[in-house]
Amino acid sequence: MCFELDSVPPIPVIRGAAVSHEDLVLEAGDGNSFAAFAATPEEPGDVGVVILPDVRGLYRFYEELALRFAERGIAAVALDYFGRTAGVSKRGDDFEYMEHVEQTTAEGIQADVAAAVEYLRSNGARAIFTVGFCFGGRNSWLAAAGGHGLAGAIGFYGRPGEGRDGTPGPAQRASELEASILALQAGADRNISAEDNAAFDAALTAAGVEHEVVTYDGAPHSFFDRSQEQFAAASDDAWARVLAFIAARSG
Repeated sequence: MCFELDSVPPIPVIRGAAVSHEDLVLEAGDGNSFAAFAATPEEPGDVGVVILPDVRGLYRFYEELALRFAERGIAAVALDYFGRTAGVSKRGDDFEYMEHVEQTTAEGIQADVAAAVEYLRSNGARAIFTVGFCFGGRNSWLAAAGGHGLAGAIGFYGRPGEGRDGTPGPAQRASELEASILALQAGADRNISAEDNAAFDAALTAAGVEHEVVTYDGAPHSFFDRSQEQFAAASDDAWARVLAFIAARSG
């Protein structure tokens, strides 16, 4: 399960924080145009994050997450995966996303990440991170091998091993990862096992990649959601780790 369409991040809103936001259409190096959402602090900073959504692409949860980052002084761009197959217009709740997910490629996603990174750099960001969820968590870690010059790559409940089609995952490509890794995994995830997470940890260690793999015992896939009140402690800890990870690598 990924987030419900009415889900919101379990992060307190900072009342009175001055941020601006806008819908964007960005263009990747291969000519693809894709939708994105940018949130910017009023006081310019030099830290930015690229947000990689779950399989449904860009929707409210990730726009809200971008705003929560901006309230804390971090510029954020949340991107959509489906510009090549679904265009850049807003989509309804009945969007059949899986047929579009199946048409994505690793190269296409990283081309879009590169465009989002460039947008942040053109607006003053110097230290740039990716943060992704589920499908986006995996692709966030893979972005560390994408030549983007990232300061770090964060993933929530991403699949670290081989893809269902046998394509190498972050664990198999550990030696190619050029940024620090933070993995925030769900202990009760039905599709990602403790063995998967241990293998990722071991591969990163063997490759000499600075990393932390954290597993929240009993938490399900997509626990990072305000509606999952019973996992509020895990969500609070995960968010604190995200902010600390970024702060430690932004100097």
